[in-house]
Amino acid sequence: MPKINQSKILIIATHGFEQSELEVPLNQLKKAGASVHVASLDGKSVRGWDNKDWGSEVKADKQITDVNVDDYDAVVLPGGQINPDLLRIEPDVISRIREFYNKGKVVAAICHAPWLLIEAGIVKGRDATSYKSIRTDMINAGVNWKDEQVVTDKGLITSRHPGDLDAFVSKIIEEVEEGGHMRRAA
Repeated sequence: MPKINQSKILIIATHGFEQSELEVPLNQLKKAGASVHVASLDGKSVRGWDNKDWGSEVKADKQITDVNVDDYDAVVLPGGQINPDLLRIEPDVISRIREFYNKGKVVAAICHAPWLLIEAGIVKGRDATSYKSIRTDMINAGVNWKDEQVVTDKGLITSRHPGDLDAFVSKIIEEVEEGGHMRRAA
C-alpha cells in the first residue's frame, strides 16, 4: 500500500482530451507528491480540447508501447469526446488498460473515457458512471450505471464530467493508498 507521495501514476491521452480532465489530475496528483507520467501514442505532446476549441499542449513522457504496467500503481484516463474515441481503437492502449485492471491496480476514467473500459472488457457487472451521453453504452456493456460524481468498484473509479474532478482525484489518492484490488480478470 504505497502512500501517494511514493506512488507512480500513468495518464494515457491523445489529441482531443478534455483539457481540465488531464491537467487537474496531473497537477493535483503531483502536488500530493505522486510521480505522474503522461503516455501518448507516439510519445509526443498532445493537444487538449478546451470548451469549444483546441486547448493547450501537454508534454508526453513516453510512448504507450514503452509503458511497463508493473512500474505504476494506477492509470488515469481523461475524457473528452475525441480522446477516448481515438484511443479505443488502439490495441496497445486497450491491452495496457486491461493489464492494469488484471493486476489489481487502480483504473480511473472520467467523462467519455469509460468507452475505453468497455473496449477493454472490464466493466461488465461493475458499478460505474460516465458522461450522460454514453450512459446507454455503459448499460449495454453490463454496467450498473449510477448518476453520482464518483463511483468506485474495487479500484475501478469513474466520474461524470469536469465538475467532479476534485472528488475524482481524491478517490484516486484514497484507492492508491488502499493498495491492490482483487477482482475477476478481464
